[in-house]
Order: sequence, then structure tokens, then C-alpha cells
Amino acid sequence: MYRRRLRLCCGALAAGLLLAGCSGAEDRGPEGAGSEEADAKGAAPSSPSPSATGLDFTPDPGRAPDTRAEAERLVRIVGAAPVDLGPGYVRRSPYQSEPGYWPVLDANCVWQREPLPDTALASLTRYMELPAEDGKGPIRVAAVVTVHPTVVDAEWEMAETLEEALRCPDQQLRQGERITGLLSQGADFGLMGNFTSEDTLTEAGEYFSDQLGGPHYYYWVQSRLSQVTVAVVGKGAKGRSDEEVDAALLQGVSQMLSRAEIELEAQE
Repeated sequence: MYRRRLRLCCGALAAGLLLAGCSGAEDRGPEGAGSEEADAKGAAPSSPSPSATGLDFTPDPGRAPDTRAEAERLVRIVGAAPVDLGPGYVRRSPYQSEPGYWPVLDANCVWQREPLPDTALASLTRYMELPAEDGKGPIRVAAVVTVHPTVVDAEWEMAETLEEALRCPDQQLRQGERITGLLSQGADFGLMGNFTSEDTLTEAGEYFSDQLGGPHYYYWVQSRLSQVTVAVVGKGAKGRSDEEVDAALLQGVSQMLSRAEIELEAQE
């Protein structure tokens, strides 16, 4: 069974950071989606990866959820918890969304939560943070897991996510919070540093908050494994480095991909 390591996932994240100034033909936006996430894509690594010929993952159709109850069980297992993000992270209140709803970016570029469409079985968002301390503001993170009935439905979610940043480079996350200048890119496995999922996307922009000021760092990473998508979005604050935010996103995505693989992969 293929085991993802943080150093592997780091390729896609670092590549995204390098190309944060370039908007790809594939693009998307972030948070209200019961998520607070961001994205930007990357260049291929300088040296070939031993996994570059293909993702070592074979899903078992018999283990794929096909009912809402099964999908809700899976999102709760896969969803990131504070311990997955690094030392010091805690739950925010509210901690998680209802799995029967997901975030939708409306025509006015404002994120709303709406009932799931037929193309999604369950979606769960968990909200966490590294609390403010020593004059530094909080790092706020949201992790999202969505289970679709089919792989094609999950692929469409990834494509639509990329398009949202083109449609709405400036977005309102919630009352008193917004992001601007979004740029995003996507990559299939083996491209632009992605050696951890069947396809991935990243998104980057500037975050503004009535409470925390701005501009602050904003980054979103989303990946797909079979019919499951996982995403983590991070929002910086005064005194926090971009690297601190990236570290939490990197660990969160890696942990969720590993758990999704364990639940979906064919047994040897």
C-alpha cells in the first residue's frame, strides 16, 4: 500500500508557492465552502520522482461508499483534526459543519452554505486555529472532505473549483472576511510536483478581516483520490510567516489523503 509522506506532498505545495504569480487555465476559489482554502500551482521538480510513472493506488469498488450514511462515516474518518495540523492547534467554535451541506460561491462572489446536490453524498468542514500568542495573531485553518457518488463527479468538483478563481478573483468568505487577487493552478499526478494524488490544485491570494486586519497570507490546497476530494485552507495573521501556514496545510492534506487511501484501497 502506498504511504504518502509529508516530503512528497511538499512538492506540490512548494511548486504552487513558486507559481503563485501565474494564473493557470484551471483555477478556483476558496472558503465559504465550509472551507477556508487557497491555491496556486507549481513547476515540475528538478529531479524525477520514483513514483512519477503512476500513483500507487488501486481503489476497491466494493469499499467505495454509495449511500449518504456510508459517505458521512467516511468524511468523519478522513477529516483533519487539530492534531493533524501541528502542535498547538485547537478546535474553533463551531468545530464542524453538517455533512448534508457544502459551500457554494454565488453569482455575487459570496460564499454560501447550501444543501448537497445529487453529485455529492457528504461534505464535512472542520474549523481549527493556532491561537494568538506573544503578539502574534491566530492562524485559522479549515479542512474539507467531500465524497461523491462517482469519480467523474469528483473530477467535476476539481474543475469547477479552478474556474471559480477566474470568475471571482475577489470573494467574500463570510461577514467581515474577504480575499482578493486569487490565482490558482491545477495539476494531474506527475505534473508540477504532484506525486501524492490523482489531481490537485492550489490557490493563493490576500486575506482581509475586520477583526485581524490585512492583507495577510491566504492559501488553499485541494486534492482528489478516487471519488473523494480533500482540501485545507489557511489564513495568516500579524506576526505569522507564510511558512507557518504552509506547514499546517501540508500536514493536513497529507493526513487526509493517507486516511482516504486506507479506507478506499483494495486489500492485498
